[in-house]
Amino acid sequence: KLAMEFPSEDIFLMTASPVIKAVTNFKQVSKTLEEFDVEEQPSSLLEKRYPNIKVIQSGVKQLKSDDHKIVTEDGEEYMYEKLCLCAGAKPKLIFEGNPYVLGIRDTDSAQAFQKNLAQAERIVVVGNGGIALELVYEIQGCEVIWAIKDKAIGNTFFDAGAAEFLIPKLTAEKRETPIECKRTKYTTEGIEEKERPIAASDKLGSALGPDWHEGLHLKGTKEFSHKVHIEILCEVKKIHLQQEFIQLQRTSLTFPKEEKNVEPDEVLWPVYVELTNGKIYGCDFIVSATGVVPNVKPFLDGNNFAVGEDGGLKVDKHMHTSLPDIYAAGDICTASWEPSPVWHQMRLWTQARQMGWYAAKCMAADTLGESIDLDFSFELFAHVTKFFNYKVVVLGKYNAQGLGLDHELMLRCTKGQEYVKVVMQNGRMMGAVLIGETDLEETFENLILNQMDLSAYGEDLLNPDIDIEDYFD
Repeated sequence: KLAMEFPSEDIFLMTASPVIKAVTNFKQVSKTLEEFDVEEQPSSLLEKRYPNIKVIQSGVKQLKSDDHKIVTEDGEEYMYEKLCLCAGAKPKLIFEGNPYVLGIRDTDSAQAFQKNLAQAERIVVVGNGGIALELVYEIQGCEVIWAIKDKAIGNTFFDAGAAEFLIPKLTAEKRETPIECKRTKYTTEGIEEKERPIAASDKLGSALGPDWHEGLHLKGTKEFSHKVHIEILCEVKKIHLQQEFIQLQRTSLTFPKEEKNVEPDEVLWPVYVELTNGKIYGCDFIVSATGVVPNVKPFLDGNNFAVGEDGGLKVDKHMHTSLPDIYAAGDICTASWEPSPVWHQMRLWTQARQMGWYAAKCMAADTLGESIDLDFSFELFAHVTKFFNYKVVVLGKYNAQGLGLDHELMLRCTKGQEYVKVVMQNGRMMGAVLIGETDLEETFENLILNQMDLSAYGEDLLNPDIDIEDYFD
């Protein structure tokens, strides 16, 4: 975006990775909903397309904001007029520095995971967001103990009702054949083949796109498809290595067949997970899919940034940080303007792309001395993804975030086909979850945006015999 706006200016892109993430197959599904793939490409492609962009492959060691200067890991210094920090976030590991704990958030860690899974008979997955959901669904031939701190799966995206709707897909033995993924993947393999520790979590890869597990063979050693056991309302209390566990003289459990019948495990495992509910399970390794923390560390030293409660760099509605000429976008930043009543920040690919695009517009406007309005994409929270092979659309305050008790829910569910939930407040639609091919996203998007009073329609709003689109087109 910047390269197009200022073809005669030099633009430096600093990245620690030899590949860059490019958005491909972009589709504007509706006013606010976007679908796209995220693809890794060699940085030379970007330089070919835009001659004024120079990619510098090196991590950032220090930011000297007073001098308008960046110092890279290889000791070089670069002056800037305007700077945008887009360093993303890093996985929040349940335990740092344990070789049996793998954090998954980027393409490199997904590859490390695949190598380990090939020898695995049982793994423990910790976390309840999008990556944990996808992971558990995609893994075959390996027992999975899934530890979640909530009552129901997928808490970041759904309520318990949607979770119930999805659960049968987890236990179904027969899998639909996944659609073949026909995208070239550039990875950092080959460049970094020197021995590296199992979970090099300090090395930041690039964040996973929405279909990151495509093309990875997520298959363990066993000849069955799905074996998932969910432990709810618990967290990991401790991790014991094999020797420590033997000395503890405690009992670990076999994979539960029936809930009632819990037997002690005779097998010795490389590592043991003790949960806060008192149960101990042995496994080959643990996947920590417990969200991310903004990657602000390299920039804080010696710079007086205002930092949000979630650890991100605070930005105003023109993506400015608290320091002059420095902007931030994506997972590293915390939106600190007064948001629209139906938008909230979530560290997702869709928002990172929108913020990056908008930050470039703001940097351009500031340089040219023009004023600019907050981008339309921040009017309504809207995200489309796929879970368990269902299309999933979430709009607005889809889990009644911040609405307190002052709201009501309307539901429509056809088992194995669709799940529709609408969040209403004072007769107005505030949010929705659509699972399956419902074709309701555009209508609901409009109803949330225009805040029309829908009290008169009552329950008919979700009546499948009434073509709701005809009412509100």
